[in-house]
Amino acid sequence: QVQLAESGGGVVPAGGSLQLSCVASGDTIGIPAMGWYRQAPGEAREMVAVFIINSGRTNYADSVKGRFTISRDNAKNTLYLQMNSLTPEGTAVYYCNAPYYTTAFWGQGTQVTVSS
Repeated sequence: QVQLAESGGGVVPAGGSLQLSCVASGDTIGIPAMGWYRQAPGEAREMVAVFIINSGRTNYADSVKGRFTISRDNAKNTLYLQMNSLTPEGTAVYYCNAPYYTTAFWGQGTQVTVSS
């Protein structure tokens, strides 16, 4: 079992920045990757960024490339998402995700609201 706890959401004006954090606990040895997803009202949940733990490779949605940076502190089992140049389209609940063998774990989500 893995537990994920996000923090760092809030209200930010367009053009501003915000950093999200996700602390993983439990059987973190079994996690090959961690990622950030988001879900806007009335929309499907979408991938924002993924971090491959063993290689450090990252992958981003086209809509956030060049503005968002995903990183992980292995010693703290913490995943980060630095979000810069935020736009109102970034308003959503942001979820931390960790695939785990044949399943996946999700955090409870943190709300990000970008005001225009």
